[in-house]
Amino acid sequence: MCGIAGELRFDNQPATLAAVERITHHLTARGPDACGFHSQGPLAFGHRRLKIMDLCEASGQPMIDPDLGLSMVFNGAIYNYPELRAELEALGYRFFSDGDTEVLIKGFHAWREALLPRLNGMFVFAIWERDSGQLFIARDRLGVKPLYLSRTDKRLRFASSLPALLKGGDISGELNPVALNHYMSFHAVVPAPDTLIAGIEKLPPATWMRFDSQGRRSQQTWWTLPFGARPEEEKYSFDDWKQRVLDTMRDAVAVRQRAAVDVGVLLSGGVDSSLLVGLLREAGAAENLLTFSIGFEDAGGERGDEFKYSDIIANHYQTRHHQLRIQEHEILEQLPAAFRAMSEPMVSHDCIAFYLLSREVAKHCKVVQSGQGADELFAGYHWYPKVDGSDDAVAAYLESFRDRSYEEYASLMQDRWVQGDFSGDFVRNHFAQPGADAAVDKALRIDSTVMLVDDPVKRVDNMTMAWSLEARTPFLDYRVAELSARIPAKYKLPEGGKYVLKEAARQVIPAEVIDRPKGYFPVPGLKHLQGATLDWVRELLMDPSQDRGLYQSKAIEQLLADPDGQLTPLRGSKLWQLAALNLWLSEQGL
Repeated sequence: MCGIAGELRFDNQPATLAAVERITHHLTARGPDACGFHSQGPLAFGHRRLKIMDLCEASGQPMIDPDLGLSMVFNGAIYNYPELRAELEALGYRFFSDGDTEVLIKGFHAWREALLPRLNGMFVFAIWERDSGQLFIARDRLGVKPLYLSRTDKRLRFASSLPALLKGGDISGELNPVALNHYMSFHAVVPAPDTLIAGIEKLPPATWMRFDSQGRRSQQTWWTLPFGARPEEEKYSFDDWKQRVLDTMRDAVAVRQRAAVDVGVLLSGGVDSSLLVGLLREAGAAENLLTFSIGFEDAGGERGDEFKYSDIIANHYQTRHHQLRIQEHEILEQLPAAFRAMSEPMVSHDCIAFYLLSREVAKHCKVVQSGQGADELFAGYHWYPKVDGSDDAVAAYLESFRDRSYEEYASLMQDRWVQGDFSGDFVRNHFAQPGADAAVDKALRIDSTVMLVDDPVKRVDNMTMAWSLEARTPFLDYRVAELSARIPAKYKLPEGGKYVLKEAARQVIPAEVIDRPKGYFPVPGLKHLQGATLDWVRELLMDPSQDRGLYQSKAIEQLLADPDGQLTPLRGSKLWQLAALNLWLSEQGL
């Protein structure tokens, strides 16, 4: 896992290495083990390295292959790199390192963009072709690894995080009204390519781009997630699908054990993370398997931990378990640092949980497996049955999922930001696309390919990498995603959702963690704002120095008058959402 940066000039000038150095320096937490730069004419690369796959210096980056005329920076992990290496060796390629980076650079030389469907992993990489002067960049199928871009008529710059990209300069810092509407509508999710900052975009998942020396861009989506069973699967029984789920998950977990360092598990006590522990044990994980859980103070009558269930798994498998309980004062102390680590502002309470949990985990290991993605892929949320049984699927989805209607958004924001119902139009357009016939499949598709990418996946990447920790997500193995999309909804929706996954898990883990109420990493203090936390939020919103001309003052006063009663349909605090944006902008110096 690493941090990457680069610049390509379009104006016959040499690349601005000083800007790339500033950007790369800001990525130090993503790769504290080594740093490297490469500059040649209009191109400059920067790289920060976290040594995971191959600890030797031969796998350092930027990687240059003068014989092939290619140079490269790469962030991620390719789990099937040994198999790809064997294919390339059979084609006559010779290797000087033992990691996955060199497999990518030689694989690109052999197969060009046809390399991408061969890859099983999480990745963003940039390859410069010396002879043609072209830059090729690509992102993994489900967007586990991020890339932010800033383009002018004179140059392209890119970086693994948006705050790092800002360090290069030449970006105004103005807000993007389209993205602002998304942020206020979908609990901070801003679909690619937009970001909150005008002039900065993010490379969409499953997308490659190619830039030539004149700045001309070509772009292609190289993978989609089609829904519906294959012809040979039409007669599959529930037991057939259940076994396929278990077999595919077994392989997804096992292949993510490939590392030169120990691998632990973020154990929430839910079905998803518990299944990972059970499958790791099946795969022969060491008896000293590390597991980690976090809890918070109770608030508003809501319990702040799920240690009861994580303890069941830790005791059942005799893991080396670590519990971390966080007090309210530490949330307030650490929130600014957590927001500095965010590439984009996020309001999910899980952010501070993952930030503080990652701090603890990083003391013990460099790689963890985590259960993100199961709810979006296997229909674990409460709105899927509502969408499935509705005559108006779009309306049902928006009613269940959207934080506020467009009318409420218009009454909240100052006039300059009220330019259209971009979030509603996005959902309507997505539901109208081909590739998913059933309404519930359309909802699962938007959640798994958009909402998942820019909420849970981004959250885990940002918060773990803030502590130089690599998080691997077996449920986001493309084979698991493709299988889940082919399973009929009638096998996913029963029993509160994820039915086929739960029944598959029953063959591996104790029933106590399956037959339990659905939970999550709760941070009640950020949902039920009170005491010192409420005072802090009031200051963030009422301090004149924090006023950026975003919100109507009357709307702020109404929210502060009833802070515990203003919750979104997903039970998040509307007041916290506004304060979080101010906090992120302040921490980024915007």
